[in-house]
Amino acid sequence: MRAIGANQYGGPDVLEVVELPDPVPGPGEVLVRVHAAAVNPTDTYVRNGDRARAQAKQSQPPYVPGMDVAGVLEAIGPDVRTDLAVGDRVMGVVIPHGRHGAYSELVALPVGSVAAAPAGTSHAEASTLPMNGLTARLALDLVGLEPGQVLGVTGAAGALGGYVIELAKADGLVVVADASEADEPLVRKLGADIVVPRGDGVAELMLQEVPDGVHAMVDGSVQDAALFPAIRDGGAFAAVRCFRGEPPRGIRNEQVWITAYAQEQERLDTLRRQAETGVLTLRVADRLPAAQAAEAHRRLEAGGVRGRLVLEF
Repeated sequence: MRAIGANQYGGPDVLEVVELPDPVPGPGEVLVRVHAAAVNPTDTYVRNGDRARAQAKQSQPPYVPGMDVAGVLEAIGPDVRTDLAVGDRVMGVVIPHGRHGAYSELVALPVGSVAAAPAGTSHAEASTLPMNGLTARLALDLVGLEPGQVLGVTGAAGALGGYVIELAKADGLVVVADASEADEPLVRKLGADIVVPRGDGVAELMLQEVPDGVHAMVDGSVQDAALFPAIRDGGAFAAVRCFRGEPPRGIRNEQVWITAYAQEQERLDTLRRQAETGVLTLRVADRLPAAQAAEAHRRLEAGGVRGRLVLEF
């Protein structure tokens, strides 16, 4: 099969088309023929080696990035109990390691990582949902707010931030979010109740709007400790990348690791239903042929992408 991988760590240009053996689904696994793979910031860490260095793990190249797939169920391995059938349109979460990543024509996944794709969506649209949607759901579950409580969201115009806002509103929360002037209409359309300018000083701006502080913060823009002033005593902070600091005033530091929900098929299927009913908005920034993965990485790292760039096989 064809895949997109890197034979050495580096910039976007190290990504190239590679030939790999077709994967065979083992016990408890299914095989997906990939039509679309979303491009996420975490993919760049697989490519440049940051992920391997952070985990102190080294595998053999090529290193294949990618955490989101959508396509067609190709085969079902042994010892699998599922309502899915060969030929169904599906989406799934991939936890990349070595040659195993979403930027591949075929990928074998635990059946719990795969669910039906939302009806009426393209493969590209469906590929934007699994990893970011489940990450947003996990962040909200970790902070554990009750209806009517106030959630702060940074990076609100991004793919993750958008899902956090929409799921928070579905949970009955009040949302205070950041946005640039250009992105404010989008963030309000996603459901934010209060929007403050993004950038330095966002915590102080949120505190002006919510003087007692928000009950919890989901930090999509990775501002870490700079956001603590906006969180009330005993509140919660959800870090979507590793933050090892100790928050003040009894604030809980919740680490959002997608591996915790990577095989939560029921939650992924709930996201599918929410996309079908309009609770969640699937945003594709652009579609590119898989062979243009380097260009997709360049565009992502340049910033300003709204929604997800998607590679198509």
